[in-house]
Amino acid sequence: MSMLQIGKTLISEDIFKVKFGCNLTVCKGACCVCGVSGAPLEDEEIDIIEALSTIIIPILPVANQATIAEKGMWYIDEDHDKVTRLHDNKGCVFIIEKKGVATCAFEKAFIEGKTNFRKPISCHLYPIRISKIKNTSIPNYHDWDICKPAIEKGIIENISLIDFLKAPLIRLFGTKWYDELSIAQKLFNAK
Repeated sequence: MSMLQIGKTLISEDIFKVKFGCNLTVCKGACCVCGVSGAPLEDEEIDIIEALSTIIIPILPVANQATIAEKGMWYIDEDHDKVTRLHDNKGCVFIIEKKGVATCAFEKAFIEGKTNFRKPISCHLYPIRISKIKNTSIPNYHDWDICKPAIEKGIIENISLIDFLKAPLIRLFGTKWYDELSIAQKLFNAK
């Protein structure tokens, strides 16, 4: 596996091979519902989600509101990561359903102009997860069978993973970094 460095990140060339485009009509937002832990949170995001509680909690289902009242909005999982609370040990407590599709209460508030916080960066970046070694970030593609419809859509519509994730990658690493990643992808594809 060949790696390249852009700024303070190490990137596997394997990331350039992935075609991806979320297909919520098929998967129904399964990445927010399945799994054994909540979405990873950065320390500063904990302060943000707690500050937004008066905006977010009222738009959640009553059962999710009760879970937050009893257990809080986040917890430390068995890997010692800070993550969003799960409701009934299933989906993220911040899920709201719209026509049978799990969507995010933070994103709803963002789209409605009630906040400038779209959602936790780990959610926005999915299916990329960020590993860290000292001061180096390592974006990794998380291959999960629930995203098979997204892979199929990405192949049919020829959407690269990094094109699909342009906005969150820029949010996390900046435009200059993303431009360098795009050049690296073009060079990889030209091989």
